[in-house]
Amino acid sequence: MNSSNTVAYKIAKLTKLSAIAATAILVTACATTVKPTYVSPTQYQAMNCAQLAAEFDRIQQYINNGVQPAKSTGVGVGLGLGGGWGSGGWGWGIGPSISVNMGQSSNTKKTELSRLYGEQDALSQAAQFKNCPYVPKRQVTQK
Repeated sequence: MNSSNTVAYKIAKLTKLSAIAATAILVTACATTVKPTYVSPTQYQAMNCAQLAAEFDRIQQYINNGVQPAKSTGVGVGLGLGGGWGSGGWGWGIGPSISVNMGQSSNTKKTELSRLYGEQDALSQAAQFKNCPYVPKRQVTQK
């Protein structure tokens, strides 16, 4: 092999290894564990132990049946007046302003699952604080 073939071979091998590494990173990024969002346990302080366990089980049943985030679509339209200094000797002025906003909701399956995990953790903390005989614990799964 001459030197130009050796360089081409090394570049091809490096490209192949880079593609494999990128694929591995993408696969592991998609399989990350959903982290719970913080939910304050104080909102459950009025519940007794049986109610805490029932609410925990209700949330777990919802998770087991497949979480479906609320469907939300919408377009925001705003109308207002704007003011500012003009240039070129025109001075100060007021003019109408119209704004149309279209976007994507952040309410995805993972965000809904994260919220539910946070609620379960808060329920567990409330049950522990009340010295309940049964303190439900969330099962950690990868979604």
